[in-house]
Amino acid sequence: MDLDKIIFIVLTIVLTVHALKFLPSDFDLIILITASAIATFQVVYGAFEELKERRISIALLASIALIFSLLAKEYTSAVFINLMLVSARILGSYTEGRARRAIEGLLKLKPEKATIKQNGKIKKIAVSKIKFGDLVVVELGERIPIDGRIMEGSAAIDQSSLTGESLPVDKKAGDMALSSTMVVSGNLLIKTEKIGKETAFEKIIELVEQAAAHKPKITALTDKFTTWYVLLMFAGSAILYVATSNLILVLAVVLVVSADDIAVAIPLAFLASIGHAAKRGVIIKGGDFLEGLNKAKILVVDKTGTLTYGKLKVEDFFIFENCPAAQDLAEREKVLALAGSASILSTHPSAKAILKYAEEKNAKLSEPEKFEEYSGKGSISIINNKKVSTGKISFFEELDIKITDHQRRDIAKEKDKGLNTTLLGYEKELIGFFTLADEMRPNIKNILSDLKNLGIEKIIMLTGDNEKIAGRIAEAVGIINYHANLLPEDKLKYLKKYLSNDYKTIAIGDGVNDAALLNAADIGVAMGGIGADITVESGDIVLMQDDLSKMPEIMRLAKYTNKVVRQDFMIWAVTNGVGLYLVFSGAIPAIILPTFAAAYNFATDFIPILNSARLFNLHIVKIKNP
Repeated sequence: MDLDKIIFIVLTIVLTVHALKFLPSDFDLIILITASAIATFQVVYGAFEELKERRISIALLASIALIFSLLAKEYTSAVFINLMLVSARILGSYTEGRARRAIEGLLKLKPEKATIKQNGKIKKIAVSKIKFGDLVVVELGERIPIDGRIMEGSAAIDQSSLTGESLPVDKKAGDMALSSTMVVSGNLLIKTEKIGKETAFEKIIELVEQAAAHKPKITALTDKFTTWYVLLMFAGSAILYVATSNLILVLAVVLVVSADDIAVAIPLAFLASIGHAAKRGVIIKGGDFLEGLNKAKILVVDKTGTLTYGKLKVEDFFIFENCPAAQDLAEREKVLALAGSASILSTHPSAKAILKYAEEKNAKLSEPEKFEEYSGKGSISIINNKKVSTGKISFFEELDIKITDHQRRDIAKEKDKGLNTTLLGYEKELIGFFTLADEMRPNIKNILSDLKNLGIEKIIMLTGDNEKIAGRIAEAVGIINYHANLLPEDKLKYLKKYLSNDYKTIAIGDGVNDAALLNAADIGVAMGGIGADITVESGDIVLMQDDLSKMPEIMRLAKYTNKVVRQDFMIWAVTNGVGLYLVFSGAIPAIILPTFAAAYNFATDFIPILNSARLFNLHIVKIKNP
């Protein structure tokens, strides 16, 4: 049992014995003086320690109130005041503990035992004893204890503990599996790549702990307010005493206007919101970043990996008319099968996109008899004893494949739209080409529009791609301002143009090649943090899924949290006003004035604290119009 709980029990007993008059008056007085003096010493000592660190806090105001009580020989009031203060400390510890438990509840998902396969034998060991390279067996219903590569098996994995995804994700050999996630169908053999503190799960827990401990700027403002407020009340109390010589009145005023409720309610609001975000797969590394979203006016976004997936997708497939080779192949499906077959052994992103496109169209594919890839140019395959070529127009010119002026115009027309092209040759003829583009994320235009409705005044896209590709993407998602052909250092230069003391600038990127950009912004938002160390470390806010729709959710949460904080200050101001009116109006008998003031302060403390506690039961998605 901690000291505050012991003090609470002792003071409760002392007040109960005093009220019921169980002890002789002299002995009862000694008990009251002793209890109030000991409890007061703890408060005064705490205030003194903060003063040594050049901090003025609510503890100083409480110390003044208690010293005044002892000087006025209001020992019962001093005991009662101390009881209120220790109750507030216990309540604060409980609410902070609840916020931390809401965040760290993920720790319960961490398995303690694991099954490993060693020298062909299966055995159970403690998770802490797993080593790098161990083969871990995970069966249906079990949680994965490490980060690793799937060697055998396939399974549907519930990743909600890391990403907030509601649906299981299908995984197969070659895919990464992450700690704390659960196998809901199938069985897996996983080769350990990360253990202990290096796993994605442990890193998230560490980040959230740091976020909870990180002092929000609005809390710093609260401390600044407290400093001036305490000094003002100290000066006001001194003036009031000089004017009235009424120590009882001064004591009552000091007790009524104590701001200890604000000192608990404001951090509680941010802790609760950070916990909610963590449950939704969003790590916010400090309340200052959550608070800063309310002042955000500029949004700078990277294109690749943010607005798009960073993976090529076939947009269309053209076959040239009056082409003898194409006529020889007869059907469009046969031409597509030829292109898909020529892409089977290639590692180039364009070839992978063409292969996927052919598979989606159910083309009948066959592996080439011979295959040779020319880096940065294209490839040549032998399929059914025929030469099939794929690649750039310059590569086809090197191969002396005939390209007519009409064909060049058709290809150039598609390139002017900001599309990539991959040509397809059959023997010595160009028979067609594919247009490819970076695949856009779904619903991006609506998400960006939503962010504008939430206060973002300007959205700027930065990309290393050429002007045509950038223009096509910008037009598709509704972005007017964009800059193309940028190196990482160029992106930083553009970002700095949009930084200001009058508002906050958000930068969103995939976190891998945008770490510098995210660090330079007022608020850096990293996407796709799950399993990527650099992503988790570079962002102030980390979206653990590749899901930009989480951003409007967090903006709404920030605005709602800010609304709750404003309400806390309003409640505090109103209750103080009412309390001061009662003290000065003469409605309360002077003999019980300090006791009334202490009781009033304690009772009204709960109002802003309970108002902030509402955020524990709030669902981000339901916050529509804060």
